[in-house]
Amino acid sequence: MHENMHTGPVSQQMNHGGHELFDVHEALSGSVAALNQMMLLRPHVKDPELLDILDRQYRFALDEYNITVECFKTGQDPSHPTGRYEMKTGNDFVYGMKPAQPTKPIQSEAELSDQIISGFLLAAAKSGASMKTMAATETCNPVVRRVLADSVPNCIEMAYELSIYQNQHHYYQIPQLAQADMQQILNSYATVGQPAMPNQHLQ
Repeated sequence: MHENMHTGPVSQQMNHGGHELFDVHEALSGSVAALNQMMLLRPHVKDPELLDILDRQYRFALDEYNITVECFKTGQDPSHPTGRYEMKTGNDFVYGMKPAQPTKPIQSEAELSDQIISGFLLAAAKSGASMKTMAATETCNPVVRRVLADSVPNCIEMAYELSIYQNQHHYYQIPQLAQADMQQILNSYATVGQPAMPNQHLQ
């Protein structure tokens, strides 16, 4: 049992702080928006590979949403632990830039493409990682905190899968620095051993 200094014991179901309620509400609202967006975009996907990614990510994200709602409402462990999202593709990127048309907002639904749809999905996964991280750092309830924290690597993995998909289709180009500049940055930090901590006596 937890204690509220004004009202006394706090049940597990009500073991939530104010910041937690608002931030988890924001994260769950973001999850609903992302799931709704996937459902709306699905009929417009042309590439079977992208459709497979969308369907796998939708099923996984829906399950994560459900267990987050469960533990948020009860304050207790959900019906099953958070899973681990796994991509089907490898993790090879193609580096370098080639000429491409400038990106601009579409003017009609007819312009919707797999490039645009995969961009929506990528933005939603990145946003989910940020919102869940922020909510986890504000969460008092240990179960909700763990479920949110365990979900963040899954958002990152989904974003990674989508960025690889975009890169392989030349939607997402990745510039590299000159090797000398890259080497200088890579070598601009050095490791250090653990220091002997001084004994300090509190007065």
